[in-house]
Amino acid sequence: MTLLPTSLVGSYAQPDWLIDRAKLAGRFPPRVRAKELWRVEEQYLEQAQDDATLLAIRAQERAGLDVITDGEMRRESYSNHMATALDGVDIDNPGTALDRSGHPNPVPRIAGEIRRTHPIERRDVEFLRANTDRTIKITVPGPFTMSQQAQNDFYPDAEAAAMAYAAAVNAEVKDLFEAGADVVQIDEPYMQARPEPARQYGLAALNAALEGVTGTTAVHLCFGYAAIIHERPEGYSFLPELAGCPVDQISIETAQSGLDLGVLRDLTDKTIILGVIDLSDPAVETAETVAGRVRRAFDHLPPEQIVIATDCGMKYLPRDVADGKMAAMAGAASILRAELG
Repeated sequence: MTLLPTSLVGSYAQPDWLIDRAKLAGRFPPRVRAKELWRVEEQYLEQAQDDATLLAIRAQERAGLDVITDGEMRRESYSNHMATALDGVDIDNPGTALDRSGHPNPVPRIAGEIRRTHPIERRDVEFLRANTDRTIKITVPGPFTMSQQAQNDFYPDAEAAAMAYAAAVNAEVKDLFEAGADVVQIDEPYMQARPEPARQYGLAALNAALEGVTGTTAVHLCFGYAAIIHERPEGYSFLPELAGCPVDQISIETAQSGLDLGVLRDLTDKTIILGVIDLSDPAVETAETVAGRVRRAFDHLPPEQIVIATDCGMKYLPRDVADGKMAAMAGAASILRAELG
């Protein structure tokens, strides 16, 4: 990998011809299936999603990003793609759980033993690997976050449910590396949203999801999509706890929040995926603005341990804005590499 590689956190902006973006923006991220969001008839949907994935790959390459994702083009949300594909989950009779905003939301209802009976994202990785020669990353929802986005009607407690999800994630992550992924990122935003249960059993579930995994792994914690959650706290409520976790990379957001980067001193053995693109502002940052946000981290970590990235997913941005912000990231990397010699 080159110095200060650039990457999306996960999602790119889905085309208007693929998904109804007005419906997407007018609701909280779906936890159960939301087939009404797709504009393409079901018989043509996989082909359309493949075409959209190719667009996402080429857009990232054209912008100059070093690490390429599939843009999560096939997903209605970052988590429901996997959460609704597991056995033991009743998606036809959903339950209810509070979202991180405090609003009730329909969620998968755990009605039996959670089991992963087949690969869920393997084809996504294979398609991505076949269509770019750059480093590739794929994302999966984390066990703690999925347990918080479900109604548990089967396991004796939330911890048992989280550990069952962990076994499913573990099998999926191993399969994704086998399929050709260079980096697998586990999305755990609810560790930030609900730090107490994250400390009680969420970290143990994440560790279980990583057990026996060989390959570069990442975990993503954020404050929520900027399009949905508008207020940002001054700091993370759950982050130093990850110092002892066997994950290689930790993804955090710093642009919109203006995060005090002193917290990085607790994570000196990790590579930090540094969010430096503000997704709440449709204005495209200049490369120098982005470079300035990255420079703040150099007081706490060497450049060799930093990946330049977006705060969170680009799912809710217009495509032209997403393209401009990706180009600003690549431009910032070029500026900083020249400065560092």
